[in-house]
Parts: sequence; C-alpha cells; structure tokens
Amino acid sequence: MGVVTSHRSGGRRRWLAVATAAALIVAACGDDDSNDDGTTDGTEAAGDDTTPDAGTTVDDTTDDTSDDTTAVTEAPDDTGAPAGDARELIIARDMDLTTLDPQRAYCDTCQIFLTAVYQTLIGVDPTDLTVLVPRLADSWEANAESTEFTFTLNPDATFSDGSPVTAADVKFSWERLAGLEGSASYLMSGVTSIEAPDDQTVVVTMEAPNSAFINIVSAPYMGIVSQALAEANGATADETDSAEQWFLSNSAGSGPFVLDSYTEGDQLVLARNDAYWGEPSPFPGVTLKQVKDATAQLQQLQQGDVDIAMQINFDSVGELEGAEGITTELVDSYNFVYVAASAGAVGGEELADPRVREAIKLALDYEGILDTTVGGNGKLQASPIPNGFEGSEGLPLPEQDVAAAEALLAEAGVDGLTLRAAYPSVNVYGVDFDTMMAKVQQDLSAIGIDLELEPVEFAQWVEQITGDGIPFTAVYFAPDHIDSSQYVQYFGMIEGTSWQGRSGADPNADEQQLFADALAASGDAKTDLYNQLGQAMIDDLVIFPLVNPGLVLAYASDITGVRYSACCNLELGGLGID
Repeated sequence: MGVVTSHRSGGRRRWLAVATAAALIVAACGDDDSNDDGTTDGTEAAGDDTTPDAGTTVDDTTDDTSDDTTAVTEAPDDTGAPAGDARELIIARDMDLTTLDPQRAYCDTCQIFLTAVYQTLIGVDPTDLTVLVPRLADSWEANAESTEFTFTLNPDATFSDGSPVTAADVKFSWERLAGLEGSASYLMSGVTSIEAPDDQTVVVTMEAPNSAFINIVSAPYMGIVSQALAEANGATADETDSAEQWFLSNSAGSGPFVLDSYTEGDQLVLARNDAYWGEPSPFPGVTLKQVKDATAQLQQLQQGDVDIAMQINFDSVGELEGAEGITTELVDSYNFVYVAASAGAVGGEELADPRVREAIKLALDYEGILDTTVGGNGKLQASPIPNGFEGSEGLPLPEQDVAAAEALLAEAGVDGLTLRAAYPSVNVYGVDFDTMMAKVQQDLSAIGIDLELEPVEFAQWVEQITGDGIPFTAVYFAPDHIDSSQYVQYFGMIEGTSWQGRSGADPNADEQQLFADALAASGDAKTDLYNQLGQAMIDDLVIFPLVNPGLVLAYASDITGVRYSACCNLELGGLGID
C-alpha cells in the first residue's frame, strides 16, 4: 500500500481499458513455511504457489493441495480466543487516515480498518502466505488464459444489517472502486466487465491475461459494501458520488466489526458486529488511538493503557525486556520506505537529467541510514519489488560512491542544486521520517545538493504530491496483496502509473511489454520477467528504496493472534484473548 492520492488528473485512470497493454498497467499503491514463532522469514512471498494456475479451480470442498493449485477446506480458525466477552481492545498507532470510504481509502491504517469492517471474497491464511482462503466466496476459478474469473459466494454471508451479501453487491463495490478513480482503483485495471448472472455468482472478464487477479481479490481495498445501504446514502460509481461524508460515521460491511465513531487526529472506534455471520470477536470494541510518538506508545503499553503498540522503535525494545505481561517479537516485513525524485514536479526540472538522479542515488549512505533509522534492524532493498517478493532475488543492492556522484554532477554541468523536499512527518514501521530525512540531507550536502526539508502533515503531503508535485520526497509502501504486479503498477515507468506521472518521464515501452508478458506467464518464466522488471525500475532512477525495516510486535501477553499480515497489516478479526 502506497499512500492516499488522487489520480483524477488527466483522466488517465480508466477501468475499461482501451488497449490491451495499457489495460494491464494502470498503476497502484512469506515464506512457504512459517517459523516456530508464527512469523515468516519472507523468502518466497508471492510466487506462483499463491495463485491458482490458469484453468484450475479453488474450492472449499477440496481436501488437499498440489504444487499447481492452492486450496483449503475452510477459513482457518485463527482467533485463538474463547467464547464470551473480553475487555475493549486498545491499540496505539500513528494513523494516516484521510477517509473511511472503502472505495476511496488507501493507507496503512486503512488496511486494518477495511479488513475488520469490509470483507473480501478471498483472504490470505495469516499463518501461511502461500495459501488463499475463502472469505465471502466459497470457491473461485480462472479460465486457461487467465482472462475470466468466476467466484461463487457463500450463501450464508450477510451484512451487519442482516441482509445477504449478493453478487450484485460485489459488482457494485468493484465498479465503484474503479469508477471513483482513487489510489486503489489500479486494482481494477484491465477489467472489461463484471457480471452477476445470479445472486451467488460473479464473473470478471479481463481484456488481457492477468494471472495476478486472484491475489488482487484478497487486497483489503477489494472489500464489499452493501449496495442498497450505500446507494441510499449517495454512493455511485462516478463523479456524482456523495457518500464519503456518510462513511465517516457509518459503515456498510460484512466484517466482524462495524464503525462506531471516528475523530480525526484522535481515535477510530469500532464495535463488534453482533450480527456477524462468522466467528464473533471476543472483544466488544476496538479503539485505535492516535499516538504519534514511539516513546509515548511504549509508555502507554508499559502502563497498561493500551494492549498493542504498533510503532515501537527498535532502540526501545530493550526497555520491554522482562516486563511482566508484555510480549515483544522482532519479525521481518515486506514494508519499505523510500525517497523519490520527481522531475515532473515544479522545481524539479534539473532532475530530468538521469545523471543528476544517479548522483543522488550514489551519494546516499544506505548502511548509515539503516543504522540511523532502525538501528540496523532491517535490510537494504534493491528495487521497488521488496525483499521476499517474486522478482527480488539477485538484484544488486545500492551502494554509496560519493566520488562517482560528484563526477556525474560535473558531467551534467550541475554546480550546486537546491531541491524542495516535502515529506509526511510520520513514524512508520519504526522509522522516524524526520530523523531519516535529516540523514539524507546530510548525505546529499556532501555533493552540493541542498535539500530544503519541509515536514508536513500527511493530508498536506497528499495535497502537494497531487498538485504541483514535490521535487524530492520520502514515502512508504506496504503490500496491498501478495503478487509482485502491484509494484510495477505503482512504481513502473508505464503509462498511467503514479510515479510515471510524477516523474515526468515518458512511458517505457520495454517495461510495458515486460509487464504484459509477466501477467501472462507462470512458473520460472514469470519470476524471471519480474526480475527483469525489478532491474528496469532500478535503471529508471526515480525510486530509491532506503530501508526494508523489521517490525516490533509489542502487545499485552494475554492477547493472541498478533501477527504481521502481508496484505492487511493487522487483522483485528484474528485477535483473541487468553
């Protein structure tokens, strides 16, 4: 998941594709075995085993799996919780919410909220990221070409108001996601039609092969809303939509929780859905408290004021060692933070020269940034495809070379350069952006590039990046689902992607063709194509990954089911209590 942005400018984002190649590349936003502690080491996160091969069927009546097909008998019982009420669950988090509209939302905290309130047709087994599990859909299948996908809904599924979840609701939700042209609309790229031949059947047709679509359906942004309730409150699939304000105080989903209240900058409160058609949560409510500072999160956990602290810094973990009633785990993640150079932004014109962008890349002290931000508790990352995802293996990691950077600037005729560097002043994945950008500023000053740091609130950052742009910025990305396609769709220099537009670069026809080929491929051929795409995005010299941080899971010891989710951040419906 990238960051909340609007892609309305230029009318580039259209879900009914006009050309086969372009249809597939309109842009975004685990390991085979889990470790003994329930975490994953992230070596083969999104390989072909996570997606059924073309022409196969995944059905919850299947008792076993093969190398070619992912299947389960039922969604796993991952709550670990006894029946009956527990206390209200309190979570400390620096939240990045800007909307609660399920078809407009696109952020890290949004993943938590949407997964709790709006169910998807398919989920990801939290204990094994290579296994897809039924949610609203009982079964699903793809044709041999991966151009048509059929989903059969569970007839027992109901919304929180008791009304049944039908194929018409799925059609409405996905068409609205596409039609509003928000950040998550890229998930619907290449779709030419969504049909509901009966109440339990949904048929999606693509203009070109898209082997990623089954994985895409597990993304929290693909959650389903009640068409009747949403439409009654102004929801449409086009510019006439007026439901966003209503969604700030109401919800219309089928998940284990419903929205109770939201106070911007303060807290998000969820109430248990007592009409939930699945296994109910033991928690009568969940409150996500806005706690920006990692130290404050730590203190509140120590004092028993919160049950989970989501953004504890690595250098603070020692303070929790031996603390009675508190559990800490250090786990790998697929999240990363990066800086980006935007020649297309006002004030970024000199970045159009690739020598200048390469100089920036070479000037950065990557190991020093890793130490400064997370105390070395993370990894360097080669390309926008994160460590552990298909296509990431074997790519060259970035290295600092100040002399080479200075030579490139001299060759480009640049003697001193000042760049405005606005960025969201946030603490994400244990990375304090103010600290990180101070280090980046120091590194670039050594080659005569002056960064004018401009820390802003997240909403201001969104306004700037979607307006005149920002010449140099820092952002973060967490996976939306478990397929590598999302990284090309968000970061690739392909017509219509977020960073192609921001960079000011012309679309790269070679990348576009590689991506189309990857979506039609499987097995080793698919992996090789994504590896080539990873190298191509390195060569674009627009996105510079800085840190793939590990994560600190810190929580009250009687809370069970706390896991990092590669698709959904933290699944509240999977939490229980001893």
